[in-house]
Amino acid sequence: MLLRPVRDTEEDAETVRKLAEAAFGASHALKGDAPTAPPTEARAARSREKIRHIVRHDPAGSWLAEDHTGQAVGAAQSHIREGTWGLALLVVLPGAQGKGVGSALLQRTLEYGRGCLRGIICCSRHPAAARVYRQAGFELHPTIRMRGTVDRAALGTVDGAAVEGGPRDRDLLDSIDRRLRGGAHGPHHTYLMRHNRLVVADDLAGSGYCYIGADGKVALLGATSRRLAKRVLTAALLAVDEGVTVEVQDITADQQWAVDVGLDAGLELRAEGFVCYRGLRPPTPYIPSGAFL
Repeated sequence: MLLRPVRDTEEDAETVRKLAEAAFGASHALKGDAPTAPPTEARAARSREKIRHIVRHDPAGSWLAEDHTGQAVGAAQSHIREGTWGLALLVVLPGAQGKGVGSALLQRTLEYGRGCLRGIICCSRHPAAARVYRQAGFELHPTIRMRGTVDRAALGTVDGAAVEGGPRDRDLLDSIDRRLRGGAHGPHHTYLMRHNRLVVADDLAGSGYCYIGADGKVALLGATSRRLAKRVLTAALLAVDEGVTVEVQDITADQQWAVDVGLDAGLELRAEGFVCYRGLRPPTPYIPSGAFL
C-alpha cells in the first residue's frame, strides 16, 4: 500500500468523491438504510469543489491510499484552523476494509494535526469507525438526527431579529467560532456562504449564526447562548421552501435547545452516530459541519 497526497486537480477530486460514494453506500447498506439515489452532476461537481477547497487550504492534510496496482482504495482529508484540527473525511473501499488502510490514513492525518491542542470528528454509526477514533484518544458523544417537513404553524415565529448574513459578517462568525471551539472556521465560511443561506442574529443578548442549504440540510450553527441558537435555527427552518424535507445532524445531548426546536417543528428524531472530541469539551450551543466541523 502506498500513501500519497491528494492533488488539487479534478482527477484526484473525482477519485476521492467516488471512494466516498462507494464507502458510504456500503455503510448505509450495512446499517439497513435505504440506498441513496445516484448523485446528479451538479451534486458531484459540488463534492469535487469541497474536496479541492480542503486540499487547497490544507495540502498536507489530504491523503490517498493506493494498492500495489495503483488503484485508489481509501482517502482521508483533515484541516487545521487556529489550533483546532478536524477530520473532514475518512473512507475505505469495502473490499479493502479490515486491512489497515483506514488506520494508516487516520494516522497520517493525525500526524498533520500533531501540534493542535483540540480535535473534532463527526463519526457515522459504523462500529469500526467509533472504535478507531476512541483508540486515537477521542471522547465519543452519541448524536441525534432530526428530519422531516417543517410544521410552520407549530414552530411559530422567530423570537427576535434574525437577518440574512453575508461576507460582511465574517469577523462576527469567526468570533463566535473561537468562543465555542477554540478556533475560527476562516476560509470555510467562504465556501459555506457560497452554497448555503446564512442566518445571523446579533444584538445585546448575544450573537448566533446558522447555515442551511436549499436541500434543507443545516450545515453549521454556532451561538453565544441557547436563546440565540434557538432563534437562528428557527429562522433557518422557516426560510426553507414549503414541502422541502429538512435535516439537522450531529446533535449531542448537550444541545437540548435544538431538540426542542425540532420537536416544535414536527421533525422525527433518531439516534445516528457520534461527535468525537479531543482536548475540547463539547461546545454548546453548537451544531458542527460534517466536513468543516
